Amino acid sequence: MTSAQTDRFVHDRLPAPEALPLLRFDRPELQFPAQLNAVHELLDRAADKGWGERPLLRSPRITLSYADVRDRVDRICRVLVEDLRMVPGNRVLLRGGNSIGMALAWLAVVKAGGVAVATMPLLRARELGDIIDKAQPTLALCDSKLLEELELARQDRPVLQTVVPFNAPNEPGSLAVRSAQKEGDFEACPTAAEDIALMAFTSGTTGKPKAAVHTHRDVLAACEAWPRHLLQATPEDVVVGTPPLAFTFGLGGMLVFPMYAGASVYFPEGPYTPESLVRTIQEAGATICYTAPTFYRLAAPFARDLGIGKLRACVSAGESLPDATRQLWKQATGIEMLDGIGATEMFHIFISSAGAEVRRGAIGKAVPGYSAKVVDDDGREVPRGTVGKLAVIGPTGCKYLDDARQSNYVKDGWNYPGDAFLQDDDGYFFYQARADDMIITAGYNVGGPEVEDALLKHPAVAECGVIGKLDEERGMIVKAYCVLRPGHAGDAAMIKALQDHVKASIAPFKYPREIEFVTALPRTETGKLQRFKLRQL
Repeated sequence: MTSAQTDRFVHDRLPAPEALPLLRFDRPELQFPAQLNAVHELLDRAADKGWGERPLLRSPRITLSYADVRDRVDRICRVLVEDLRMVPGNRVLLRGGNSIGMALAWLAVVKAGGVAVATMPLLRARELGDIIDKAQPTLALCDSKLLEELELARQDRPVLQTVVPFNAPNEPGSLAVRSAQKEGDFEACPTAAEDIALMAFTSGTTGKPKAAVHTHRDVLAACEAWPRHLLQATPEDVVVGTPPLAFTFGLGGMLVFPMYAGASVYFPEGPYTPESLVRTIQEAGATICYTAPTFYRLAAPFARDLGIGKLRACVSAGESLPDATRQLWKQATGIEMLDGIGATEMFHIFISSAGAEVRRGAIGKAVPGYSAKVVDDDGREVPRGTVGKLAVIGPTGCKYLDDARQSNYVKDGWNYPGDAFLQDDDGYFFYQARADDMIITAGYNVGGPEVEDALLKHPAVAECGVIGKLDEERGMIVKAYCVLRPGHAGDAAMIKALQDHVKASIAPFKYPREIEFVTALPRTETGKLQRFKLRQL
């Protein structure tokens, strides 16, 4: 295969060959040609399948067909290549919430051979700065409403030379104004299957972002696994949901997988509330919904009272699905939820079950194309019914950019997502807990040390430890144990001051919903914080 990516930045920083995951393509649908552009396959070939005039991207104001989207994407590609001098392999930072503009930007970057680096709209300047430092993008496409934090982040980072706003239809220099002056008909970059399509950032237990790299083949292999065998969407489907396009859960569910099926996606004008999600399901004629268990739980009363229209499939991922939430939603809607576990490092869901195959309490079985097992610390499979670490292998796998933590995730070719599971005699997998210190709250990943770092920047805090506390509504909440400096009172006013401080310095969803003041933290003799003792409290 011949790489088209002349900028070799990402290729040169991939793990050494012996540290890469083994990839298995042992099914007919997983055979891919050596040269492959994911957007060419998903978008350009839609017309060949008879989908050209079918709707693809919808909002309250506009509906774009597959042909319309192709034309707009091609014009943006010309802006990227002709005006902004993007060359294949360049990283392009994308900043925006779920919108047609964000979807078009992602598709154009990948079609033109760039590496899409999508970021969450809630991220602050410090977090964006970490991503810029790691990915080294020279160009960013940013929602016009979200420019402020990005401009702060780039002040002392000259590598990011150009920021072009989108979702600004009449603003001089905006992506819309630039692309309106271009012809369409852009030929997709002839990328190799192993050329890089995207870099997805995940926050590990250290709080320092890890960049999971995925190829054009990874994107299409993911389409041929869980969506093909379990979701089984059709061109008649209309998809809604809450997961951000900056998460691979959202990128798959809210863009790539619908395109694979010839379906359409509806993006609202602003963020969903549980009530507005249910109302949108009705108004948009949605048939498939993606969100996290917390959202389903809060939306269930509205679904029961308002009805769910044509909704037929409800996908839950991003955090563990309590059986009580599954049953609550089923009682409200009659729909058996489609649960799954995936990982940013694996691109999407690799364990799941649908319909009659669902077993109470279990996430499901390994998705066709993947194999999974529960192992001990030495990688040996444990007896069925025994708790151990999950190990997975399939057509996608973990490839961190320039990160020593690769050896923690990939061992002997298998991927270790960091979860504790048990498997029953019938092959069903039952989630037990995270095997590390990651806190998953309402579908968002939060690294405890990152919150600790933010708290420690407040002058009143001497020490702190942050853990996840089980919570009926959110799955987990962020809880902080703080030791205050002399002269500061541990009262309600201090709790609010610390919460506001965290919200102002990192993404607001990471703030500690509970703060407990203590006189000392449990530590080892070498001074390391013993979080397991905090959890025991």
